[in-house]
Amino acid sequence: MGFICGFSIATGAAARLVSGYDSYGNICGQKNVKVDGIINSGLDLTQKKYVFFLDPCNVDLVHRRIKSIALCVAACPRKELKTLADVQKFAETNGSTLCSYDLQPSEYTTDPKASELCPKLPVPESAPIPFFHRCAPVNISCYAKFAEALITFVSDSSVLHRLISGVMTSKEIIMGLCLLSLVLSMILMVIIRYISRVLVWILTILVILGSLGGTGVLWWLYAQQKTSINETLTADELQIAEDNLQALLVYAISATVFTVILFLIMIVMRKRVALTIALFHVAGKVFIHLPLLVFQPFWTFLALILFWAYWIMVLLFLGTTGSPVSNEQGFVEFRVSGPLRYMWWYHVVGLIWISEFILACQQMTVAGAVVTYYFTREKRNLPFTPILASVNRLVCYHLGTVAKGSFIITLVKIPRMILMYIHTQLKGKENACARCMLKACICCLWCLEKCLTYLNQNAYTATAINSTNFCTSAKDAFVILVENALRVAAINTVGDFMLFLGKVLIVCSTGLAGIMLLNYQRDYTVWVLPLIIVCLFAFLVAHCFLSIYEMVVDVLFLCFAIDTKYNDGSPGREFYMDKVLMEFVENSRKSMKEAGRGGGADGRELKPMVGADEEVAVLQEFHFYFLSLFIFTDCTSSGEVLVFCITQDVLLFLFVSLPITWMAECLSQLRPSPVKVR
Repeated sequence: MGFICGFSIATGAAARLVSGYDSYGNICGQKNVKVDGIINSGLDLTQKKYVFFLDPCNVDLVHRRIKSIALCVAACPRKELKTLADVQKFAETNGSTLCSYDLQPSEYTTDPKASELCPKLPVPESAPIPFFHRCAPVNISCYAKFAEALITFVSDSSVLHRLISGVMTSKEIIMGLCLLSLVLSMILMVIIRYISRVLVWILTILVILGSLGGTGVLWWLYAQQKTSINETLTADELQIAEDNLQALLVYAISATVFTVILFLIMIVMRKRVALTIALFHVAGKVFIHLPLLVFQPFWTFLALILFWAYWIMVLLFLGTTGSPVSNEQGFVEFRVSGPLRYMWWYHVVGLIWISEFILACQQMTVAGAVVTYYFTREKRNLPFTPILASVNRLVCYHLGTVAKGSFIITLVKIPRMILMYIHTQLKGKENACARCMLKACICCLWCLEKCLTYLNQNAYTATAINSTNFCTSAKDAFVILVENALRVAAINTVGDFMLFLGKVLIVCSTGLAGIMLLNYQRDYTVWVLPLIIVCLFAFLVAHCFLSIYEMVVDVLFLCFAIDTKYNDGSPGREFYMDKVLMEFVENSRKSMKEAGRGGGADGRELKPMVGADEEVAVLQEFHFYFLSLFIFTDCTSSGEVLVFCITQDVLLFLFVSLPITWMAECLSQLRPSPVKVR
């Protein structure tokens, strides 16, 4: 990418981009070299520093350019010129000729070709674009075709005026509400630490009650509809009633299946919710000891903005690089010949790769700081700046790991984007089968990308712990995640749902405060746009804060898994974990001993977080509840519903019970045998 940037600057693209050039290949504001075969090239345009288009409103949407002759002028017309006489007066007054170089100002009103060589009338009022020396029309309605959606929305200029005036008048309120969303995000991160236990169980109970209530209402509506059907109805009314009854039955059965599956999942994972609560509590302590973690998203966002600005600048350079050639109209175009014309493809790949690289650097930095916190027994002995120490390790040792991980994501993201582009281009032209296959491929690549992103994040944590390369770290992280599949599912479902509700809470609170404040502001009539701006900013702030919180929880979980795998709390194998997590481990051991599944008194056994005995117990518990619930459902159902219930039992057994059993069996085979410590 450095070569691409240097090539575009060395071939003169930077000067053409910044200063602009006319249709004859002359760069405005400097003396030019003659181009063979091109008239009006090689002119001295030192005094003419601005590019002016004879027909600036003629936009080519396909090739994304203005289809007009471009000239270099000394000044842009600051007011509308309605006739050629006005154009001539402007040239005589300001010394800026707006017609072709071959035409003198005195000939503007007398030459028969003046209508072709002069700008299209009326000449709109224009102003120079800062830093790029182009004369652009002040009235954006000139680009009606290019901005059709915008012009359609604001066809009444008074609407646009009221929207803009609303934003300008309420700028103090907008800034205050943005600050409020920032404060609410920080407060929520503190609150989650202290009320995590209550919050998780409240959410769990609400989800279960909501599912049961929705299912009950559907069955009640079905029963009520069934009793209301009688023979007094006409044939059409009877047919409609039967269709509604059948639809309600399908909805009720679907809701029942969903509720039962959700209920079984809650029962199986209820013991693992305690680990999520403990991890959220410890994550709050991490932010107390490492407060600079809160500002990590801002540095990442700043790095992305700087890189995107650089990328766009180089892309613009590439658009003007190359050698001058004459086109069909006899004007100059700059084209790159040979393999170099495909440089912008590599430039696009670089955009994806380096963006992912910057995000991966954030993940590695956070992982390194949290790992340092977790594996330091005395928190008073933490480094003065664990985050800067993590950045130093990243730069010195782990840049290759981050580059490889981000490159893997790029390899998956690029085919998905290509398929999305093909799907967009062929929209309405392809048949149903091709459309279905494209969507399926896009969906599969999206799922693969998300899985690899999650695995990469854990691989960076393993690298921060063991200082191993990317492939070794990814393998170790994958083994740990597989050994703790159920707990991973519990943490990601319960934890992510909590954080999502937190984002919704911050957005709703900020929006409510905005409505109350804007309601008392009577200086303008439309305050929809200020409220949208505030809500979008609130969601962005909440996402930045809580995504770091989620990242810290994931890192803590992997550290906890490794800690419990290789340590058991005995002398010489003491745990590194926090007291809250240690209480969770002790409670788990007590429950195992009470169930008769504890280790012998003469030895201690190092187990993974989910041992074989625990896995068998989970499956037995799942099968027991599975059979009990559905036998009860079959026995209490009426004859009409019995067929549906039996089908439901078979489907759930085939697609829920058996896959879980097979997965647990595979995991137990992959797991190493326990190690006895005497």
